[in-house]
Amino acid sequence: MDSTRLDAQLAFLTEADKLKRVIRASTLTDQSRQENAAEHSWQAALAAMAWLPDLPDHRLDRILSMLLLHDLVEIDAGDQPFDEPHDAAALERAERAAAERLFGLLPADQGAAFHALWSEFEAKETPDARLAKSVDFGVPVLQTFAASPRRADHVEGTLSNLATGRARLLAETLPDLHAHLSAACADTDQPVAARARFVAEADRLKTVTRATTLTDGSRFENSAEHSWHLALYALTLGEHAPEGTRPSRVIRMLLLHDLVEIDAGDAPLYLQTPETQALMAEKEEAAAARLFGLLPDTEGAPHHALWQEFEAAETPDARFAKALDRFQPPMQNIASNGVSWRANNVTYEMIDTRVGRVIRRATPALWDHIAPKITTLLA
Repeated sequence: MDSTRLDAQLAFLTEADKLKRVIRASTLTDQSRQENAAEHSWQAALAAMAWLPDLPDHRLDRILSMLLLHDLVEIDAGDQPFDEPHDAAALERAERAAAERLFGLLPADQGAAFHALWSEFEAKETPDARLAKSVDFGVPVLQTFAASPRRADHVEGTLSNLATGRARLLAETLPDLHAHLSAACADTDQPVAARARFVAEADRLKTVTRATTLTDGSRFENSAEHSWHLALYALTLGEHAPEGTRPSRVIRMLLLHDLVEIDAGDAPLYLQTPETQALMAEKEEAAAARLFGLLPDTEGAPHHALWQEFEAAETPDARFAKALDRFQPPMQNIASNGVSWRANNVTYEMIDTRVGRVIRRATPALWDHIAPKITTLLA
């Protein structure tokens, strides 16, 4: 493994954490707060999996990549609500400069590939980019109508957006979804309604708090933004996966893997015992049955199977996904000077046993790269 190349990729992934601090105008469906751009990016990618069930895998893979990357420029340029006046030319310049800086952190070949995907998304000219944009526009619309309580000011602006604004694009690309959203998500037994209910229910993952903080230590991250970050890890570090691994499947696993925490909650790794692990496994399986059961049977079953594959950690894809799930929290702790480790009196031996073992099983080079940094931090 080229350590210089890996250092550049990890620097990019650490910088990407800042997207969790970019606040958007859209609110969570429970109206508790405004969402951030990282958790929106996760929900958009999940929505693409739900709303584009018949798309060939190679096209969905490109769309998922676009949606994982599309808002990164907001780290520098900020979020611009669609319905507020702004200088479009100035915003475009700021976003292009941000793309140059952020993707420039990566090795040149990978940075160019990611930059090209982002540019394609922004241009909105290819079929894949138009579908990705449609999903990006559709998720905030869904949030408006799934909100409890609904906000009259949001509803009015959203209906206008669907009729004459940028969300009108869905009428061309996803007409059934556009019609469902335009009817304010009226409850029906149509597949489009089931898919919308699933994506709306997934919004609740944004309220599940984890034990790991953001890189700046300012707050604990939530499971939705963690899932986005992990999928971005898979997209960026997929080239380091063991032979036989399909990074595109790993991305999908990681987008789904924590959904069960909506019902089961998050269990900090260092506080688990065999008894609590067994109880948690039962709760998570029941949660998976309920959540994936919201989708039409032929669509929910494959997602459920992918989640079960991740949990079993027996295939190359699942082992690499598990390794990344263990690898990201130490990266967060290294950046924050071990805030959550120190709060829980975590030792190197605990990390080596519960984290290092899983990483070494799939990608020992990743553990070799990070272990000395952990030793130094906890010395």
